[in-house]
Amino acid sequence: MDQLRAIKYFSKVVETGSFTKAANAFKVPPSSLSRRVSDLEKSLGATLLKRSTRIVKLTEVGQVYYDDMQQVLDQLEQSKETVRSYQTTPMGRLRISSMVGFGEKILLPLLDEFGELYPEIVLDVSLSDELSALGRDDVDIAIRGGYAPNERVLAIRLMDNGFIPVASPSYLEMHGAPSHVMELKEHKGLYFKAPNGPTPWLCYVDDQWHDVSGPAVAISNNGPWLAKKACDGEGILMSTRWALSSYLESGALQEIKFEHPLAITQHADMAVYLLYQKQRYLVPKVKAAVDFLVEKIKVGNER
Repeated sequence: MDQLRAIKYFSKVVETGSFTKAANAFKVPPSSLSRRVSDLEKSLGATLLKRSTRIVKLTEVGQVYYDDMQQVLDQLEQSKETVRSYQTTPMGRLRISSMVGFGEKILLPLLDEFGELYPEIVLDVSLSDELSALGRDDVDIAIRGGYAPNERVLAIRLMDNGFIPVASPSYLEMHGAPSHVMELKEHKGLYFKAPNGPTPWLCYVDDQWHDVSGPAVAISNNGPWLAKKACDGEGILMSTRWALSSYLESGALQEIKFEHPLAITQHADMAVYLLYQKQRYLVPKVKAAVDFLVEKIKVGNER
């Protein structure tokens, strides 16, 4: 247990960048905490931290050890919560991360319903298009669009996430509807900006991929703003069918169909995935949320 305490002290020093702040967090004298960290380094035969009067930094081997110990500490905490929560009423803070557009349009309304079913669960929801690592970012459930992740997590395919081209009737009347994908290069484009940059318009023609992106009129990570500009006739927009459903139903936007379908990546099978760590499913709050979202989204789309 002494070594475990030393590891926790070491991790807190890394997180706060200060022996004093770490000691305050544990309510122990800084000298005592520093001594335990030094003893840990001696037992490992390695220097984990570079100390100076102004800052504390990890050494190269310290970074490796810190990353390994974070996984160990996370697993210990999860195991404690599993034991405490086993066969109990779903309760406590549930941390969910979702991509912004899907979160605003589909997830948040469902979570309102979920909250009424499980009033003892505190929903902690973050919407971001940045990728989340479940263990590192302290997230119970993540919802991400793309292709099946390589993380050591369970991934449930909730729904298709393919992109389709749309435009307003006024735009198509003024500029004409392109009949072949290559003609898109001559049309104005409204582009969604993902974390790695604007999403291109790609098409597989004659056994090779082609970038058929037209000149950009606007680029943004705000889908509703781009959809409004598309409705106003300012250009062609590529977005997901689920994000465009209300505009398509109202007739504000029309899908442009081609013999060769468009994509934003060369990876096949784009989908929306619900991600969680296998052992977390034993925790009642996580199980309740996973089962609820799969029923409402995945099963609902299959009916």
